[in-house]
Amino acid sequence: MQLFYSTLRFEILSKCNFVDIILQWPQSCRVPTSTFAAFSSSAASCVLDEAPTEENVHSFDVVHSELKKGNVLCFDRQQEIHRTPPTYHEGVRDKCLEIRCSPDARNFQGENLRSLLHESGGISGQLADICAVSNILRACSAAKVALHFVEQIHAKSIRLGFSKSPLVCNPLIDMYLKNEFLDSAIQIFLNMCTRDSVTWVAMISGLSQSCHEVEAIHLYSEMRKLGVFPTPYVFSSVISACTKINLYELGEQLHALIFKWGFSSELFVCNSLIALYSRCGNLTFAELIFSEMQCRDRVSYNTLISGFAMQGSNEKALQLFEKMHSESLKPDSVTVACLLGTCASIGALHKGMQLHSYAMKAGMCSDIIIEGSLLDLYVKCSDIKTAHKFFIATQTDNVVLWNVMLVAYGQIGNLQESFNIYSQMQIEGLQPNQYTYPSILRTCTSVGALDLGEQVHSQVIKNGFHPNVYVCSVLIDMYAKHGELETALKIFRRLNEDDIVSWTAMIAGYAQHDMFDEALKLFEQMQERGIQSDNIGLASAISASAGIQALKQGRQIHSQSIVSGYSSDISIGNALVCLYARCGCILEAHLAFEKMYARDNVSWNALISGFAQSGKSEEAVKVFSQMIQAGEEVNMFTYGSAVSAAANLTNVNLGKQIHARTMKTGYDCEIEVCNVLITLYAKCGRLNDARRVFMEIPEKNEVSWNAMITGYSQHGYGRQAIELFEDMKLLQMKPNHITYVGVLAACSHVGLVEEGLNYFRSMSEQHSLVPRQEHYACVVDVLGRAGQVSRAREFVESMPIVPDAMVWRTLLSACTVHRNTEIGEFAAGHLLELEPKDSATYVLMSNMYAVTGKWDNRDQARRLMRDRGVKKEPGRSWIEVKNSIHEFFAGDRLHPLADEIHKYLEVLNNRLAAIGYVQDRSSLWNDLELGQKDPTAYIHSEKLAVVFGLLSLSNMIPLHVMKNLRVCNDCHNWIKFVSKVVDRTIIVRDAYRFHHFQNGLCSCKDYW
Repeated sequence: MQLFYSTLRFEILSKCNFVDIILQWPQSCRVPTSTFAAFSSSAASCVLDEAPTEENVHSFDVVHSELKKGNVLCFDRQQEIHRTPPTYHEGVRDKCLEIRCSPDARNFQGENLRSLLHESGGISGQLADICAVSNILRACSAAKVALHFVEQIHAKSIRLGFSKSPLVCNPLIDMYLKNEFLDSAIQIFLNMCTRDSVTWVAMISGLSQSCHEVEAIHLYSEMRKLGVFPTPYVFSSVISACTKINLYELGEQLHALIFKWGFSSELFVCNSLIALYSRCGNLTFAELIFSEMQCRDRVSYNTLISGFAMQGSNEKALQLFEKMHSESLKPDSVTVACLLGTCASIGALHKGMQLHSYAMKAGMCSDIIIEGSLLDLYVKCSDIKTAHKFFIATQTDNVVLWNVMLVAYGQIGNLQESFNIYSQMQIEGLQPNQYTYPSILRTCTSVGALDLGEQVHSQVIKNGFHPNVYVCSVLIDMYAKHGELETALKIFRRLNEDDIVSWTAMIAGYAQHDMFDEALKLFEQMQERGIQSDNIGLASAISASAGIQALKQGRQIHSQSIVSGYSSDISIGNALVCLYARCGCILEAHLAFEKMYARDNVSWNALISGFAQSGKSEEAVKVFSQMIQAGEEVNMFTYGSAVSAAANLTNVNLGKQIHARTMKTGYDCEIEVCNVLITLYAKCGRLNDARRVFMEIPEKNEVSWNAMITGYSQHGYGRQAIELFEDMKLLQMKPNHITYVGVLAACSHVGLVEEGLNYFRSMSEQHSLVPRQEHYACVVDVLGRAGQVSRAREFVESMPIVPDAMVWRTLLSACTVHRNTEIGEFAAGHLLELEPKDSATYVLMSNMYAVTGKWDNRDQARRLMRDRGVKKEPGRSWIEVKNSIHEFFAGDRLHPLADEIHKYLEVLNNRLAAIGYVQDRSSLWNDLELGQKDPTAYIHSEKLAVVFGLLSLSNMIPLHVMKNLRVCNDCHNWIKFVSKVVDRTIIVRDAYRFHHFQNGLCSCKDYW
């Protein structure tokens, strides 16, 4: 007792503000309770103050003088114990000490311990000594003892009245917490009459180690409120708890207390602090603590090495490994595993192989941690061959390593080897777990093997993993990516718990298959259920907003991504660029692009494709040029978007330049690029070039066939389009909605009414395709072109869906051509309800009345248009000459060659009149504002573009003229006569189709 007092007094006088006091005074000493309380209170007041005062020390000395009276009694009691013959509990103690000190203590079985204790009398009916019970429990803690055996001892101790003693309760708390019996440990803790520092350490460290970090921190706080002083072990446990749940600020505050109370040199405390600062990324502090440590162990090195590895300081991790060697500390399996992970992350295969050699020499290769780390190294360094050899050599029955090999083959898309591993695993009797199935399913997803994925799905159900959220998330992703969204939705709806991965997979699946409304609805449901979206979910929702150009909703999700801390995420940035570009917000798209901390091909492609799809094709071409100048790597998606922009601009020369670049870079064989090139040449009137690209594609897909069928149809080559469709079916290619638009339009162009109706019916009957508005519009066009306007009206009225403006406009156009004002007015009425601000409706009505001679009705339609504030888009035509685009408007006098153009036009008109051309003034009058007198305004833009082409281009070159509006009757007739007089092929693309004029005829057969 004198020694204890001297030690405590020394701690106080040396200004250490903490001491661990454990006072267990024997009752035989008969020290009054008041004296003991006074001693405890005095000691407490000393350690709670920031520094000891004279008053505190004096008080401590007074109490000590009273306690000295008990020292003699205490000494006499100790002597009595030493003189007593050995009792049975000493035999128990010796046996327990033997077990605890044995190197095989952790493998010591409970039954063996039971038999030993029986031999010593420790578990017999005579067991009545608290020290014996304590020794037995401590031995149980060191050995692998069955918990029911411990519970028997616990029950025995309760009967003997030891259940509230720290000697018994402390090891019981430790064992219950290690076995995750939290309630039992807490109950023992609460029932204790007195708790020593060991009790608090056992409880706090046990909670921290058993993943109850918050409870550990709360208990520490409660301990401080009760005036119990924490030991270094308590601080170590609480800091570890803070590290695990990322409470770095609290950990830093505890560090200040540790430094203040003089525990900063304790080895295990320093190790915990290194882990804290390493995890929070403050490697400077971690290194500082490490460098100031008076002694270091393997844990110190392992903790800092893993910290460097986690924060990407891989070189420092390797340097620390070398330093560990220099200090004669032998690295253990944890060190080597951590360094192997470092090598794997930086692709340092050679260094990793050196570590492999070291592990072999040190006999570590049989360690499961080392096996897993080595396999991970070879897989991440793409040395799959060595990984496979090592895997075979291990002859392991560890499912984790089998899963690693499944992932390895999945990454390189080797489905056959993945299934070989998967099958062999089951042959050897290893049961796949919740990580096995996702690995093989991801491989099926990446290579498009849905049928094999479905077989794995059936095994998932059979083996009872279907309710597993992790497995179901991958199944949802697989079915969604393969377009089987109904199946994916069924799995999603069956999930019993909300999982962010499942929601994200479902939203992404909808977005990837252009089901943007469904994706956004599901995203809203996820928000309503309080599920916080991750970066992938937010990016998918933004992409869905871009798909339907829902700018307002996209901006809201953009704001949410900022609040959630994902504003710098590259996937979010790419989606935002796409959103603003597709919505035509050029400045915002550029701003989102410039704000990105890192960009990749997807970033540039999003900007280019977004502008191309929103009609900002010139801006798309500019960004493509900037990307080339910046030296960014261009891929097939970039070329595809750039060619699409050139197609939208009908700039064939630009398209040819991009085509030439694809040939240089080897992307001209990519089917995605070829498909867009077909569309480019078809849109620019170069049908022969489109056909050549189509024929050179080695393996055509549905998009290839659709592009060529649509090209033929747009140019009026209906027979060729239908023949191509029949060839497509012979090759077992599955037509889709786009295919049927082209086929039905082709039937319209060649007047195949019954064939067109048969194809329309075959959509649903043979291919299970539900007709859309565009298909109904094509059928109306088929009937209308054939003059069956009444039948067309009946068809529209029998539609199972509400006709949209496109259907009614097609019917109105047919009525204009066939001069049926009754049905025409009926169609126009519906159009004015649907789109009262669309100028095309008023123009068609005006034309219909003009061709039927109803001038009052025509004027009324014009006045209605003016009164409603609807303005007709100015007609403009353009032609490319010597790599320059020349644009013309009606009556244009601004062109540098305007005088020559109008002079040659007059000469040409005289030649046309000589062979029978008569101007159709109904079209001209319709385009003039009432009272306009300028005769040059009668000259439409396409006439000026044709004349300029005739003046500027060689007679051997066909003219290619583009117009933004529908070609009027007069201009169409005029160009037919011109093609005959000058013996020149003239190709005109208007807002509806291509017109190939040659020898006085047009490919549209005068119906457009």
